[in-house]
Amino acid sequence: MRLVGVLAKHDAAVLSTWVDDAAQGLRGRISKAELERDLRALMDAVVAGLGSGSLDSTSQAFNAARSVLVEISQGRARSGFTPRETCTAIFGIKDALLSAAGDSEPDLYQDFPAFSRLVDDLGLFTFETFAATREQIISDQADQLLELTTPVVKLWEGVLAVPLIGTLDSARTQVVMEKLLQALVDTGSEHAIIDITGVPAVDTQVAQHLLKTVAAARLMGAECVISGIRPQIAQTIVGLGIEFGDIRTKATLADALMTTLRSAGVSVSSTRGRRQAG
Repeated sequence: MRLVGVLAKHDAAVLSTWVDDAAQGLRGRISKAELERDLRALMDAVVAGLGSGSLDSTSQAFNAARSVLVEISQGRARSGFTPRETCTAIFGIKDALLSAAGDSEPDLYQDFPAFSRLVDDLGLFTFETFAATREQIISDQADQLLELTTPVVKLWEGVLAVPLIGTLDSARTQVVMEKLLQALVDTGSEHAIIDITGVPAVDTQVAQHLLKTVAAARLMGAECVISGIRPQIAQTIVGLGIEFGDIRTKATLADALMTTLRSAGVSVSSTRGRRQAG
């Protein structure tokens, strides 16, 4: 294939032009040495693929090129580059080849359309890989955020608390249940407080999630108290006809803690009356 000979003959000029053009598009967000290393590896892999006589980017001949593109795409996605910045750098080999060899290689234009389609296909592969990596990063971050916003806190010996903030959906309820049950096993606790002070609204779905969590904890031998039942939430629950059955509920986390400690056999006394008398 004539393209292989042209690329080999003008190797240094093509790579230099390609790196310079790509560096301008990336605006100094990556060192020129690192960029040259990536594009050198990609160029060598593309030339090797062309050497097999294939122009099919999905063929085995371009396995090495796709591997290089996966590494580049994933690295750019993790470093905060945009899809446009990442893919434009790949497409740049076309202009670099024409600029470096176009005038001296008139036969190049006969093969260039096929080469252009190959690069476009590799660019599309780059975009798909970049997008998949970004989606995975976002998913991982969402999972980490969910873990951070669903802590299980040890308030007292044998007493755990799960302070919930924000919307409580099925996915989050599953995390709450798993973390609470695991904490009950790890600490040997028999009491848990689920505080919903930070939950903006309670509907039928949220209530069902809470009931399932309490039921799961009971199967582990632990009793739960739900705290943070504000007047507005209480009215909503009554209006929806939701029954909490024998599950204890309290208006505040402090009330729930006092009730739980007494259930655990801890002697609790209030200093409120003594302060007022003094």
